[in-house]
Amino acid sequence: MRRKVIAGNWKMNMTPSQAVKLVTELRPNVNNPDVDVVFCVPSIDIVPVVEAVKGSNIHIGAENVYYQEKGAFTGELSPEMLVDAGVSHVIIGHSERRMYFNESNTVLNLKMHKVLEHGIIPILCCGETLEQREKGITLDFVKEQIVEAYVTKEQVLHTIVAYEPIWAIGTGKVATTAQAQEVCGFIRTVFEELYDKETADQIRILYGGSVNASNAAELFAQPDIDGGLVGGASLKPDFADIVNYNK
Repeated sequence: MRRKVIAGNWKMNMTPSQAVKLVTELRPNVNNPDVDVVFCVPSIDIVPVVEAVKGSNIHIGAENVYYQEKGAFTGELSPEMLVDAGVSHVIIGHSERRMYFNESNTVLNLKMHKVLEHGIIPILCCGETLEQREKGITLDFVKEQIVEAYVTKEQVLHTIVAYEPIWAIGTGKVATTAQAQEVCGFIRTVFEELYDKETADQIRILYGGSVNASNAAELFAQPDIDGGLVGGASLKPDFADIVNYNK
């Protein structure tokens, strides 16, 4: 039985003081023993939020990372910096990074290798546009994102995948349960093709895209959906209702 992961992606929201206030309020209410809770927060929030959740079951992730150890890369953060600040997870390949910052699968592969060298768990995002879905190429496109960004079998079990259809991010539109399960199940078959069934059965695959308290239980009950990558709903106190979906 794969343990559930419910991760919040705050994007460019929350000042440090706002972030501390939110996690302090959420901390006693997101202690579901069946769920790993991760908040992926803006870089300026990492240090105060790590301090605010010490002693709890909450893990702190970053929203981005660079694939070099150090150097003249103004504005970037290295894996070593993130580890020293208390980060355990990092989002890699979110559609907004791909779209607005032109991150290619090649760059994401470099990031995957580098963060795994430092013991950080990458949450690799993949997903299609509405146009790609309407053309019927969703599965081919997602497979390409997985194959080109992924790493060795020895490393794969230390990663998480998040399927986020781009057309469902922040739009209020949610893939139907059947659509979400279809793609997440397909992703698992890709890992079986790349590695083996045992590896495929162990990797955790999340769904993201307008996840909320009313649809979480149905989505997370699917055989190949092991939790969620939650955007806007993770910025509110009732994020706890998503974490406690099975209570």
